[in-house]
Amino acid sequence: MDYIVFDLEWNQCPNGKDKENKHLPFEIIEIGAVKLNENRETSQRFHRVIKPVVYEQMHFRTQEIIRIDKESLNQGVSFPSALRDFLEWCGPDACFCTWGAMDLTELQRNMKFYGQLELLEGPVRFFDVQKLFSISYEDGKSRKSLEYATDYLEIPKGEDFHRALADAFYTSEILKRISVDCMWANFSLDTYQNPKKKSEEIHIVYEKYEKYVSREFRTKEDAMKDREVVSTRCFLCGKSAKKKIRWFSMNTKNHFCLAVCPEHGYLKGKIRMKKTDDGMTYVVKTLKLTDEDEAKMIREKRELLRRKRKVKRHQGK
Repeated sequence: MDYIVFDLEWNQCPNGKDKENKHLPFEIIEIGAVKLNENRETSQRFHRVIKPVVYEQMHFRTQEIIRIDKESLNQGVSFPSALRDFLEWCGPDACFCTWGAMDLTELQRNMKFYGQLELLEGPVRFFDVQKLFSISYEDGKSRKSLEYATDYLEIPKGEDFHRALADAFYTSEILKRISVDCMWANFSLDTYQNPKKKSEEIHIVYEKYEKYVSREFRTKEDAMKDREVVSTRCFLCGKSAKKKIRWFSMNTKNHFCLAVCPEHGYLKGKIRMKKTDDGMTYVVKTLKLTDEDEAKMIREKRELLRRKRKVKRHQGK
């Protein structure tokens, strides 16, 4: 087994979001990767510059950050060619590692655009090194920049940031400073290739919480009618946890609830509504052990919502 620590750089529509290709908002222009063996020792590196074909002109912000010249891009290879080289280089038993969760999603979106998505089976389990750094060295909730983490761990900086191979190198060095136990206890799941039917739904139990990824539904309302979606079983003992605060929503994407397990105490529920490229809806639900302070915050959040709705009703009269 090898760890593939990779980074992508991408361009976007230089003429604004309203003129972008909706099937490819971010076009990958560079892939950089570092391969670590099972002992997390560096063994190989990979680098490709990709010639853009959807957004041939660089967005001004991309140009400012990446600092790659037009000539280098014009000499780049096609994305399908770079992708095949990359996956062949990765090998069949690769574990992907990235700084944050976006790179793996955008890689698959670009693959889908070029009809190559079948080359990578999903949903994809991976290691989010940004999250692992936060768990290992901070509060587990913060998400700091790659340069911040590099400086924090006093890793020598020999290359500029925001080039794919350099960022992959720094990410790999940070990964080496995170325990293997922490990595495997806190792996991530990319759901760009989401479950389509009931038999494909996903339940993952971590140390302090459970994650559930549902099948597809036509609408958010259909999803919230599903028994499994709204259930609150304790992930430690499997018993039904009684809802103290039923599912409520502060916006169109997130729903919250508070439940109590007679053996393990408070459980905080969160449902995130996700949209597929085809306009379908699926749910990512987490049930997490929590305490009285956080339970109080959920109660206050629900009460705030009630007051807002009451004001709206009075304004409508």
